[in-house]
Amino acid sequence: MIKVAIYEDNTQLRESLKELIDASDEFKVVANFPNCNNIIKDCEKFTPDVILLDIDMPGIKGIEGLKNLRIAGNIDVKVLMLTVFDDNKSIFDAIQYGANGYILKKTAPIKLLEHINDAYLGGSPMTSSVATQVLKMFSEAHNCHNDNYNLTSREREVLDYLVKGYSYKMIANDMFIAIDTVRSHIKKIYEKLHVNSKSEAVAKAFRDKLV
Repeated sequence: MIKVAIYEDNTQLRESLKELIDASDEFKVVANFPNCNNIIKDCEKFTPDVILLDIDMPGIKGIEGLKNLRIAGNIDVKVLMLTVFDDNKSIFDAIQYGANGYILKKTAPIKLLEHINDAYLGGSPMTSSVATQVLKMFSEAHNCHNDNYNLTSREREVLDYLVKGYSYKMIANDMFIAIDTVRSHIKKIYEKLHVNSKSEAVAKAFRDKLV
């Protein structure tokens, strides 16, 4: 069962999300909070697999909470940012700080559950309007680098799959290699790109036109 934590200051929405998630046999809400002021301690106590994290909350904002979590060394928990707006700056900041996905609050319930499962399996779910903003944002970026970071052709292929949102298992199936081999490639990609998460790797791949 996938353990989920919810950070959302709107009480009605937070309770609705909890009811939706708990109604499924595959998920369980282990904690829910109106702010992320104690997100590091919360994660240590409840050890969620996936976090639904509202961007705009009183006290510490969602993106700042995400940043604190990653700086503290927790890079394993999957974090899906929840927002009303699909603005470029919030998307970029969330990706920079290691968000695993970025979805709008108006996402249909069945799609939300799919996104949680996708993130848990290693994917990078985004609602379509957010994905469009991401593509637009990076296509308009002026910061273009020629450095290829000494990636091998195989590593570039794996990176391309990461950009497309494939999970480790999906990459292994498509490339006809073991999932441990995929992990080995991704570890080397992270080292060469000087990143710590899939989201950071994808952001750098777009920005530096590596794929």
